[in-house]
Amino acid sequence: MLSKSNIVGIYALLVFIWSTTPLAIVWSVADLHMMWALVLRFFIALPLAVLLLLVFKSKFPISTQAIHSYVAGAFSLIGSQLFTYLATQYLSSGMIALMFGLAPIMAGLIGQFAFGLHLHRLQWLGMLIAVTGLAIICLAGGNQHVHPIGIGLMLLSVFSYALSIFWVKHVNADIEPVAQATGSILVSTFIAVCLLPFIWSHAPTEMPSLKSLLALTYTVVMASLIAMFCYFKLVRNIKATTLSLTTVMTPMIAILIGAWLNQEQLSLFVMLGAAILLLGLFIYFYKA
Repeated sequence: MLSKSNIVGIYALLVFIWSTTPLAIVWSVADLHMMWALVLRFFIALPLAVLLLLVFKSKFPISTQAIHSYVAGAFSLIGSQLFTYLATQYLSSGMIALMFGLAPIMAGLIGQFAFGLHLHRLQWLGMLIAVTGLAIICLAGGNQHVHPIGIGLMLLSVFSYALSIFWVKHVNADIEPVAQATGSILVSTFIAVCLLPFIWSHAPTEMPSLKSLLALTYTVVMASLIAMFCYFKLVRNIKATTLSLTTVMTPMIAILIGAWLNQEQLSLFVMLGAAILLLGLFIYFYKA
C-alpha cells in the first residue's frame, strides 16, 4: 500500500502529464496521419515497456484473469486514444482536455447503472450544469476549432477511459502496475497492428518535423509509459471516482498551455461554456 505522500506525488505527476498530453497529440499529428501517429506510439512504447518490466524484474502473469485485466486496461489506452486522435481534426488541445474533464460524470453514470453505486441529488444537478456548459460550447464553437463531431468522438473516448477504471478494479487481478501497463500496451499494440491494412495508404513518405517527432516521443514516454504506470498504481490504491478527478484539474491547465504554446484562441462564449462545465463538475464532486 502506498503512503499518502507517495499517492499525492504520483497524482500530481499524472495531472501534469495529462495536462500536457493533448497538445503533444495535436503536435504529433501535424506531419503524420492521425492513425499512424497513434499506431507508432504503441509500436515504440511496447519494447520500452518490456524493457522496464525486465529492469524492475516484475512478474508478467498470463492467467485468464491477468489477460482479462490487460484487455480492460487497454480500453484506457488505444480504446480511448483512438477516438481522441480522430478528434484532433475537429478540436483544439485545450478542448480535448476539457472534454476529458467529463470523465468523473461518465464514471458516475457507469457506477450508477452498471455497478450499483448511488449518486446524490446534488451530483445529478452537477451533471445537468456540466451538460449545459457543454451545450454552450457546441453552439458557440462554430469557427473556434470546436465541432460537434469532435465532441461526439471525445465523449466516446471519455466513456472508454471511465469504463476501463471500473473494469480493471472489477477484475481485481493481483498484478504489479508495471506488468499491468505492459500487458495493456501489448493488447493495444495488437489492435494497432489490426489497423494497419486500413491506414497503409496513409503511411508517412518523408521524415516528420522535429516538433512532431519530439511530440510523438513525449506521448510514448510520458503518456503511454510513465502516465500508465502512475495510473495503474493509483487504480489499486484509490477510488475510481477519486482517480477520475484528475481530469477535472487538467482542462484549465491544458487550455492555458495551448494558448501559450500553440496560440489557441477560444471565444468568450466557449470560455463561458467551459466555466459552466467546470462549475458542474465542482458541484458534482461536492457530494462525491
